Amino acid sequence: MLKGELKVFSGTSHPELAAEICSYLKKPLGKASIFKYSNDNTFVSVNENIRDADVFIIQTSCAPVNDNLMELLIFIDACNRASAGRITAVVPNYPYARSDKKDQPRVPITARLVSELLTVAGADRVITIDLHAPQIQGFFSIPLDHLTARHIVAKYFKKKGTSNKVVISPDAGGVDTVEKLANLLDLPYAIVDKRRLGNEDTVEARGIIGDVKGKDAIIFDDEISTGGSLQKVVSILKEQEAKDIYACCTHPVLSGPAIDRIKKMPLKELVVTNSMPIPQKKRLPNLTILSLGSLLAETIKRVHHGESISALFK
Repeated sequence: MLKGELKVFSGTSHPELAAEICSYLKKPLGKASIFKYSNDNTFVSVNENIRDADVFIIQTSCAPVNDNLMELLIFIDACNRASAGRITAVVPNYPYARSDKKDQPRVPITARLVSELLTVAGADRVITIDLHAPQIQGFFSIPLDHLTARHIVAKYFKKKGTSNKVVISPDAGGVDTVEKLANLLDLPYAIVDKRRLGNEDTVEARGIIGDVKGKDAIIFDDEISTGGSLQKVVSILKEQEAKDIYACCTHPVLSGPAIDRIKKMPLKELVVTNSMPIPQKKRLPNLTILSLGSLLAETIKRVHHGESISALFK
């Protein structure tokens, strides 16, 4: 059932993606003013009537993460106080997704805290893509649509050809997602035996479960951050005599030494999505960016009309 006029607004984190979504929907981007005062406080003003409207706010998590999160919360509050009929936060890359459990003494579960902040701010629904841990869905007391980019990745590799390839899970935690991607491509999959060392972005890769010798390898993960984990996985694949290596992820964080590390890796191609903006200086010659615009736009349209989201992935 329709919830009032469909309105799409954008925060400052990824206006290019918001413009792409609006182009697909054939809707103008909503008018809003966003800026910081001299005291570093964020200000958001909605510059059009949204009373009883079905409002969607596009704001992904990327640096500066805290600023973008706070901006989203303020935007939601502004829409709530402007009597929007329903407010949906469209957050392609969910902030603090790695902090999803209490795995050490006296540490927070920040992914849960973010879910509560979004709810208290006034969000009625959240749309996100490829959470680091699917269990984060359980942190929400409001509806959450958890989308995946693996069908977009599968479509891309089907066009390239899947002969003599194997899909690689960089750790045991990603097996379920990688198995589903492998099924879409009708390919076998293998698992890297890897463990993370403490709170640092350092990992130890100890071996591979599965056959990669003489095959092209497609590594798939939810995100690439500093590239340390990818570096270890690529190294062990080469040790096991894999041929061409493709690295894929949904969220190209590419922080710290990531670009320098990736430049030194024997990667045939780095395939990512535009869940977050990628600065020009990080766009390597072997980088391919797949768009999430049509997926998010179609999801927004279906949410607005009360239609099935899962049908998108059949």
